[in-house]
Amino acid sequence: MHLKKRFIPALLIFLGVLFSFNGIFSTTVSASTEMVYAGGFPAGFLLQMDGVQVVGLSDVITKDGLNSPAKKCGLKAGDVIVEFNGHKITEASDIEKYCAVFQGKCAPISYFRKGELLSTTIEPAKDFASGAFRLGVLIRDSISGIGTVTYVRQNGSFGALGHPVFSENGEIMKIAGGKSFKCSIIGVNRGEKGAPGELRGLFYKEQSQGAILKNTQCGIFGKFDISDFKTKELFPVANISEVKIGKATIITTIDGETPTEYAISIVKIDRNNKDNKNFVIKITDKDLINETNGIVQGMSGSPIIQNGKIIGAVTHVFVNDPERGYGISIQKMLQEEI
Repeated sequence: MHLKKRFIPALLIFLGVLFSFNGIFSTTVSASTEMVYAGGFPAGFLLQMDGVQVVGLSDVITKDGLNSPAKKCGLKAGDVIVEFNGHKITEASDIEKYCAVFQGKCAPISYFRKGELLSTTIEPAKDFASGAFRLGVLIRDSISGIGTVTYVRQNGSFGALGHPVFSENGEIMKIAGGKSFKCSIIGVNRGEKGAPGELRGLFYKEQSQGAILKNTQCGIFGKFDISDFKTKELFPVANISEVKIGKATIITTIDGETPTEYAISIVKIDRNNKDNKNFVIKITDKDLINETNGIVQGMSGSPIIQNGKIIGAVTHVFVNDPERGYGISIQKMLQEEI
């Protein structure tokens, strides 16, 4: 397969999930006068789904044998259940709660599949051992993972990752909100040709540092307590027209919680890219190559600096060349945040 077509988001997602700007990029948004705090520090992200996602189907053991209501009504892995028997579903426990007060008759159920809202009926089955009514689904209501914060505005708004978090069906995950947590990197699995590496980290759920509000084609966005960032360095935001082929740096964290600046090179610029791939970058810093062999999962969102300005963020790594990857323009991220 051609090299350019083999890349993955540089976000480390737990739970096994591979955790747009439409049209030509607008030059009417000039962000060159804005100053933002550069990120480069890791964060743990917990995204709450808008509904609950079916990750598998199961059988219910009834007095008459095995029964799977979900299979019978046509539910599939990847579907997102949003309503059951007239009740809005917001978390996994809602299914159990509303089944508990239901006596096993057919009930309406609504779910999203590939962006389309579908409805059918389902007849919960009575579990022989517990007596509880069940649908025969394995579900989850959130996804957690580690990524890198790109910038923090002076009002506390932040952007991270530079690409979306996807659900199992390959669609951008619809979220009802979420939280960001302080995180520490505790190790690195080096990237190799054909086998992307990853940062290993811990995030502390008792140390929430902000709210997640949006999951979009250009990253996740939310709000931090700005008092935590006023000691960090402010960078002017570059217009995409200012970006040049040649030397640049990224700010990222591969150990602990302290960001470090590393040398890279901008090798290609696509100012009109409709997705989140405005730059092709190459890691040139020997220290970073020695530690990670290039871009690894978890570095997604690392800010890119050129000529003293923040120009964008790392988004993807080429699977067959971990020293190379894609970056998104900071202007796209700022516009998507609005």
